[in-house]
Amino acid sequence: MSTAKIIEPQTGAAFKMNKGDILTVIDPMGQQVSDMVLFNSDDQREKISAGKTMDFEECILLTEGNFLWSNRSHKMMEIIEDTNGRNDILLAPCSAETFRIMYKNPEEHPSCLTNLHQNLESYGIDMDAIPTAFNIFMNVQFSALGKLKVLPPTSKAGDLVRFKAHMDLIVGLTACSAEDSNAGTFKPIHFLVTKEQATTTR
Repeated sequence: MSTAKIIEPQTGAAFKMNKGDILTVIDPMGQQVSDMVLFNSDDQREKISAGKTMDFEECILLTEGNFLWSNRSHKMMEIIEDTNGRNDILLAPCSAETFRIMYKNPEEHPSCLTNLHQNLESYGIDMDAIPTAFNIFMNVQFSALGKLKVLPPTSKAGDLVRFKAHMDLIVGLTACSAEDSNAGTFKPIHFLVTKEQATTTR
């Protein structure tokens, strides 16, 4: 079996997957979010759409059995295993503006948007093309009035989400850089791309 690759804290990665490949994203230490964006590798104008995904899945809490859909209404990935069960598709990748506007922090700060852009740039994807991510392990709560609040992830060390690609893809993945999303600490994310579904080892 292949060895998992490591995304160091507050960094990112980008890679290609073929249709039918399996992506396993692992939280090795617990309570660490990973932002994931998807692009059709044959036409990068087709990308993951939070709106279409929520429309077609009729749900904002996506887990095992749900699909991630594109802006052209095509299935991009299927969630085939989720040992934690709490993910988010509402919030955009954190950016310099996130820390300046929301956290009142004018200092330079690592961000998921910058990390995604730096890694996707080699595939010809610019920053303005990066959509709202599927935020793996992110714990966003919402009140009856629609007020949002980001709480620490419920993921434990070794929790994973496994995806099956439904088209050839370019994938951007991070170890999230926002303090509030990760219980105030920053940890790595591990990932693995395989040709066949592997047996879960916990």
